Amino acid sequence: MAEETQKQENIEETTETIVETPVTEAEIVETPAEPVEEVVVVEEPEELGIIEASLKKDLPEIRQGDMVKVYQKIKEKNKERVQIFDGQVLAVKHGRGISATITVRKVISGIGVEKIFPIHAPSVEKIEITKQTKTRRAKLYYLRTAKGRKAKLKTANHTKKIVEEVEAAE
Repeated sequence: MAEETQKQENIEETTETIVETPVTEAEIVETPAEPVEEVVVVEEPEELGIIEASLKKDLPEIRQGDMVKVYQKIKEKNKERVQIFDGQVLAVKHGRGISATITVRKVISGIGVEKIFPIHAPSVEKIEITKQTKTRRAKLYYLRTAKGRKAKLKTANHTKKIVEEVEAAE
């Protein structure tokens, strides 16, 4: 009990020492009703520059169903050579960004071979479109099992224009 009375006396003493002073208009600061949060946007120009620098600017508009030639750099011992993979595009994934890929399929000696190429990879030297076809699907995985007439796609009307551009470039 003696402790409780001491605490009450201390409280009374502290309340007595509080003195109210008059506040002038210059000292009044308006405080907002809601706390203001500061949003700091940190831009990393180094990372953006690296990504933009590694994107290839001269890529053609690749679509599913296109017949393409992919020129890929191959390192063998001390030499570096270019290998051409000629086939049909089954899928275009991840848009046009840094992680964009295409799946290309060709049949060699009756065996289907598919490769997935990251289009912005340094190992891919260039991509040429040799023929464009008209498709009604985004992914042409059904061509893996299709045989004969079902495996053929209709040629698009603007193929002549592409062939002329390729010949003019050479």
